[in-house]
Amino acid sequence: MLSIDTPDTAAAAPTTEVGPLIVQGDMTLLLEVAHPLHDVTRDAIAPFTELVKSPEHVHTYAISHLSLWNAASAGHSSEEVLDTLRQYSRYALPPNVIFEIETFMERYGKLRLSRTEEGLILEAEDHELLAEICRHREIAVYVERAPINGKALLRPHSRGPLKVALTQIGFPAEDVAGYVVGAPLDVELRTTTLADKPLHLRDYQESAARVFYAGGSDKGGSGVIVLPCGAGKTLVGLTTMVRCRCHTLVLTTNVTAARQWIREILDKTTLRPDQVSEYTGDSKTIAPVTVATYQILTYRKRKTQEFPHFGIFSQNAWGLIIYDEVHLLPAPVFRISADMQATRRLGLTATLVREDGRQKEVFSLIGPKKFEVPWRILESQGWIATAVCTEIRIPLRGSERVTYALADLRDKTVLASTNPEKISVVKELIRRHAGDRILVIGQYLNQLDLMQEILEAPLITGSTPNGERERIYQEFREGVIPTLIVSKVGNFAVDIPDANVLIQISGAFGSRQEEAQRLGRVLRPKANGAKAHFYTLITRDTKEQEFGMNRQLFLIEQGYSYEVKEWKDYVVNG
Repeated sequence: MLSIDTPDTAAAAPTTEVGPLIVQGDMTLLLEVAHPLHDVTRDAIAPFTELVKSPEHVHTYAISHLSLWNAASAGHSSEEVLDTLRQYSRYALPPNVIFEIETFMERYGKLRLSRTEEGLILEAEDHELLAEICRHREIAVYVERAPINGKALLRPHSRGPLKVALTQIGFPAEDVAGYVVGAPLDVELRTTTLADKPLHLRDYQESAARVFYAGGSDKGGSGVIVLPCGAGKTLVGLTTMVRCRCHTLVLTTNVTAARQWIREILDKTTLRPDQVSEYTGDSKTIAPVTVATYQILTYRKRKTQEFPHFGIFSQNAWGLIIYDEVHLLPAPVFRISADMQATRRLGLTATLVREDGRQKEVFSLIGPKKFEVPWRILESQGWIATAVCTEIRIPLRGSERVTYALADLRDKTVLASTNPEKISVVKELIRRHAGDRILVIGQYLNQLDLMQEILEAPLITGSTPNGERERIYQEFREGVIPTLIVSKVGNFAVDIPDANVLIQISGAFGSRQEEAQRLGRVLRPKANGAKAHFYTLITRDTKEQEFGMNRQLFLIEQGYSYEVKEWKDYVVNG
């Protein structure tokens, strides 16, 4: 992972007698929030840690094998990691932590996947290690010939599953086995868009594409770019496509996102409309650049049947596959991606958090984290809007409290999320933000239907026809519709640059990835420099409040602070 424009921590750290960080023997780090070095320490440890808990005064981070391997794949050494920890740690580092960091970071790259005239090779300078790995029961099934002089011949088509297996046993391989060229494609970025606006790449967008491509060498060509929503991930994808100059398959979350990609491709590259196609439930054509949805690829009539649309992967000589919102990659596409290891693979996302814990598969099959820029860095440079995050806690009333107390866990979650007391707060927030572009987003359709009736605003759900959906989005962009209500379909790739207020009335349990996507809906910079407002409505003293604490981890991880306010401040006109 490469991150640009991050603070020079060695230079930025003023002298202090007591560091803000406590490194514990269980590989967790405690970071004091009120310490003057909190921000610079948080940014310094970000490449090799993951945020776990964020109570008011002390935040807990964890060092995992995967976070260390991501750091190693980006060129960080164990010495750099340990120097950072020593610089900010209040106490001496536990010896076992030093051992774990050195051991696991050094494991990355000890094994290499390469290709010779014989075929796919697993090699290592440590011959004894290679022999031991090849005898491991999870690995032996992929070995065609036992190691000779530090090289083992592998079975054909084992590249993907072997990488997953090696990562699972703690020895991720560096993959330099190369890529197919793919069918050539003559494509350039325009200097001006179709609307005759100048097109200029931002420095971080150019850097992201350059790091991924790596000059066309085998050391590039697979990995994940992590950038905030609104920071122009699509343009990074287009720049990568121009560098690779080959037929490209783009996989997206839904039809709206697919059509937005197509608009961007035609607006910002020299490709003609006949060179770009849509492969969705509405249209299924193949072109040099084809944009498909995860839904159509994973569609099948019965669970026992094959996936009929997987043929798209073999219907063209793809040289590049772009996975939009790669953190949402469905399991069947993981499986087909295991067979696509000879194709360059670019994952784009705002957060690599996966609620199903399959980050290791993203690492193995798509590639390691190649590039990341902290959200607050881009905010400070004006590339994304400044966000004000507020949680409003609302009580349950009367009989609802009794019903909640007697309900099972699932019903408790629904009752808290759909608390009718939220309605008056939403109305007051809309009144206070008159003149703004407001999104109201939630999880439960009955709750959204009621909001539509009360607010008299249009509602978009999964069942809204694509044509009507596009029309409503367009009217919202133009200001004809000031307030729009959306279900969870609004989490992804909705191009509404002027939205600056989001009111989250319910969500998917404690999903940090959903928090990232929803915040991103209002982060595109505003022409007038206005701030973005992100409100979350939480029912106090319920399961929803517990889930809300997990969602806040994402905000804290990105350096955002948030206010917690009581509902009484928002029911003036309720």
